[in-house]
Amino acid sequence: MQIVRSSAAARRIVAAAGVTVLAFSLAACGGDDGGDGASGKKVGVTLITKDSTNPFFVAMQKGAQGDAAKNNVNLTVASGKQEGDDQGQIDAIEQAIARGDKGILITPMSDGVNAAIKKARDAGLYVIALDTPPDPADTVDITFATDNREAGKLIGQWAAGSLKGEKATIALLDLFNDKIVSVDYNRDQGFLEGMGIDVADGKKNGDEAKTGKYSGGDYEIVCNEPSNGAEDGGRTAMEKCLAKNSNINVVYTINEPAAVGANAALQAEGKKALIVSIDGGCAGVGSVKSGVIGATAQQYPLKMATLGMEAIAKIANGGEKPAVSEGLDFFNTGVALVTDTPVDGVKSITADEGAKICWGN
Repeated sequence: MQIVRSSAAARRIVAAAGVTVLAFSLAACGGDDGGDGASGKKVGVTLITKDSTNPFFVAMQKGAQGDAAKNNVNLTVASGKQEGDDQGQIDAIEQAIARGDKGILITPMSDGVNAAIKKARDAGLYVIALDTPPDPADTVDITFATDNREAGKLIGQWAAGSLKGEKATIALLDLFNDKIVSVDYNRDQGFLEGMGIDVADGKKNGDEAKTGKYSGGDYEIVCNEPSNGAEDGGRTAMEKCLAKNSNINVVYTINEPAAVGANAALQAEGKKALIVSIDGGCAGVGSVKSGVIGATAQQYPLKMATLGMEAIAKIANGGEKPAVSEGLDFFNTGVALVTDTPVDGVKSITADEGAKICWGN
């Protein structure tokens, strides 16, 4: 897997009007872009990811591309230039509307793109969020995603059990500190809940008590630092946390590139900590195997993309709309805890098992 080595790497993507767009004519038969499969025309669909360099989104793009032909879809792949590029996603939505696409698959950057999504739906496009449920959830027609809260709880439970009653001195390496994104607060707050720590506002990072009791003993939260989901961001965030308290022994990271960066910062200071993360890409599973990451929660971006693609094609052919999973406001595509040091009472799979179903290179 090609891990995002730095935020700067994402910024090097050259894009007109702030958006990277690649068009793929993958239909099995002819017709115009925005037509419907029932009449033998291609179904126009746009997939909009947060960037085109993070292995998670690369896997999602490949999954959609691979599924487009059999569903008679004309697929356009687009992304922001980097994490946080709301305008890039907005531009891609506008272009999908102008093309007359039937639907959009999007990993929404933040609530800054909500108005553009509403405009697309008002224009008759069926909009499915992938991976990142928008806030509010009904901004889109439906979301296909990991239960990020559950993913966070799994790594939190694993961390709490692994400490065996030792004081938890915690660093939280989030995605942003200037944007509200559901995947950000659900993973962070889910992790704390899994640790047995009371959260104040479950949709807000950083407002919980900084000291108190977790399920195994005492805890102290040293920092909430943004990583931008990148390796260099994770390293910088971890350096800031270590400057505040060099005794950190638990590190939560929003994703695996940030975890790799955090580990580099710890190594530079001659420190070790339990590092937990979420994503489950092949490189991340490899980091579990090598001991860099203690445990990660594996999600399935190819499944999100292919199910979303199939749903829009089905709707364009007059079929039924997809339904949310029972008890949730989205369709749950599943999650599994990957670790080679299991904890009693926390269901998990090994790194070798995770490698058989991981994504990326």
